[in-house]
Amino acid sequence: MITEKDILNSLKHIIDPDFQRDIVTLGFVQNIKIDGGEVSFDIVLTTPACPIKGEFERQAKEAVTKIPGVTKVNIHMTSMKRSPAPSTPTTAALAQVKSIIAVSSCKGGVGKSTVAAYLAQELASRGFRVGLVDVDIHGPSIPTLFNLVGTQIYVNEKKQLIPVEKNNLKIMSFGFLLGDAPAVMRGPIVTRYVQQILLNTAWGELDYLFIDMPPGTGD
Repeated sequence: MITEKDILNSLKHIIDPDFQRDIVTLGFVQNIKIDGGEVSFDIVLTTPACPIKGEFERQAKEAVTKIPGVTKVNIHMTSMKRSPAPSTPTTAALAQVKSIIAVSSCKGGVGKSTVAAYLAQELASRGFRVGLVDVDIHGPSIPTLFNLVGTQIYVNEKKQLIPVEKNNLKIMSFGFLLGDAPAVMRGPIVTRYVQQILLNTAWGELDYLFIDMPPGTGD
C-alpha cells in the first residue's frame, strides 16, 4: 500500500537552490491524496515566477512514479498566498499588488531603468500582471525606453492617475507629468512626489509592481 511517508521520502532529494534545502523540509509539498495507484499533491512555491518551477515538477513526477504501485501522478504547481497586512493609507492604495520590487542604485547612469524595464517586460510577456512605476524624478527615462515620450495622462473618477498600457505592461512615470525638462528637487519634496505617483495611480490587480527608484537610493 502506498503511504504519505513513501511519497515524502521520494521527494526529499529535490533541493531548492535558493534555500539549499529539500522541498519536503521547506514545506512545499502539501495536500497529498492517494486513491489506489493514483497520487495527487501540491507543490507550493514562494513565488509564481519561480524560474525552475518546471524542473521541480519534472523531478517530482519522476520520483513519485518510481514508487511501487503508483500508476498515475497529478501535481498542482502553485505559490504561497500572503496574509494581508493591517490597512493603512499605503497598504490600502497597493492592496491589490501581490509583490513590490524596487530597482535602485547608488548613482545614476548605470542602467537601473533598463534593468527595471527588462524585468517588468519579461514577466509581463509570461502572462503575469505587471506594473512599472518610474519615480526617478531627476531624469525619468522609462518613457524613452518604451517610446512613450509626450504621452498624455488621464485621471479616473477617483482622481487617480491611469497608467499607460503597452505590451501588457502598466506604466506610470514622473516623466509623463514633467515632460522633457529635468527636475531639481530636495529630498523631502522628492519623497512627497514619489508617494503621490506611487499611491495615486490606479494599478488594479498586479502580480508584480516594479519601482525604478531615483539614483542615490541604493546605499
